[in-house]
Amino acid sequence: MTTLPNVVIDTNVIFEGLTRQGGADGLIVEAWLNGLLRVFVSDALAYEYVAVLSEHLSPHRWQRIQLVLSALLARAEFVTIYYRWRPTSPDPADEHIIDCAMSAGAIVVTHNIKDFRMAEKGLGLRVMKPVEFVSYLAE
Repeated sequence: MTTLPNVVIDTNVIFEGLTRQGGADGLIVEAWLNGLLRVFVSDALAYEYVAVLSEHLSPHRWQRIQLVLSALLARAEFVTIYYRWRPTSPDPADEHIIDCAMSAGAIVVTHNIKDFRMAEKGLGLRVMKPVEFVSYLAE
């Protein structure tokens, strides 16, 4: 792969990648930290990362992970959303991820494939599970 893939990473992948050892999620987080991906985020997605991690982790653990999340976001490309592609998900909480990915021309990496099926079919959005994405990177 000669060009870096454009990707939007769902919060469930970030949470797993930052809180569990090993696995595809961890490899994706490491690839992001090492500049092997072009990760796109919107303000809404960045705020969601912070909200979910700070809510579900102890204050001590959140303080440590916050440093890594800051480093990740410093490497991200922020996307301004000018058009909303709604409704394209049965879960309204996933719409901002679709908006970000469509604006960036990016692949969505998520564990929650089912809520992105309508956007895949109707908008041509590419959606992958973390294991699929790691295999794609390895090609």
